Amino acid sequence: MKLQHRTVIKEYGLVIIGATLVALSYNVFLLPSKLAAGGISGISTVLYELFGYSPAMTQFVINIPIFVIGWLVLGKDFGGKTLLGTFWVPFMIGLTANTPITVTNPILGAIYGGIVLGIGLGIVYIGKGSTGGTASIAQILKKFTGKSSGYTQLVVDGVVVFSSIFVFSLELTLFALMAIYICSKAIDFIQLRTSASKLVVIITEEEEKVQELIRNGIDRGLTKVRSVGGYSNMDKTLILCVAEQQEAVKLKGLLQQEIPTSFVIFLNASEILGRGFSIDKYYGQKL
Repeated sequence: MKLQHRTVIKEYGLVIIGATLVALSYNVFLLPSKLAAGGISGISTVLYELFGYSPAMTQFVINIPIFVIGWLVLGKDFGGKTLLGTFWVPFMIGLTANTPITVTNPILGAIYGGIVLGIGLGIVYIGKGSTGGTASIAQILKKFTGKSSGYTQLVVDGVVVFSSIFVFSLELTLFALMAIYICSKAIDFIQLRTSASKLVVIITEEEEKVQELIRNGIDRGLTKVRSVGGYSNMDKTLILCVAEQQEAVKLKGLLQQEIPTSFVIFLNASEILGRGFSIDKYYGQKL
């Protein structure tokens, strides 16, 4: 039970951190640059430009019916975290509305606003939550289509951005499109952490030597698969090992030095769960 409670607290903490970054991306980069970069924030940017409506209040009001739909479709657990995100984002937008640190250049606003927004949303999604608004719609689409969070967010935000062309210039609309594209890539990067780990595939006849290099050289586990060479018809061993980036580089050097005849493939590993990654390594201790 204690572990479950810690997990829930961690998830709610991630929602708060991510939602804060979402709010900062809006006030520091997107609103000052006049970029309606999708979502309810994009709608609030348009309404602020046309009528001077408070972005924080606009987002709060529009979020209410969308939250109800998300709660019905995605469940009570998601709804609780979405409720937190729904209140937290407009609260932080209102709290930081007069921040002296702003970027008005649309190019910089699109690049850095998209990055910060994507990081914030990615952290929220890791916490199994949402910031409300079209982020909830994107998560609903993800559930029914099986597409990634970044992809569904790109589709939903694209609709909002294209509608903003009637209020802002074509140039600003194109910059807003660039911002949501960058945002979608940042979301997937944060969720999948594609550059953090490598899957090393080694085909060798010197099984024991490779095993020793992996265990003693980088302190990682491995999986062995018996195989037959398609050209030589000789028995070989296919070894799979997941390692962090620096460990993979070290292993590459060891293999080139000790067993240069081994056939080695390095692949990006999207997300690793298990001993040595999402949980502690195992050295025979009681768990």
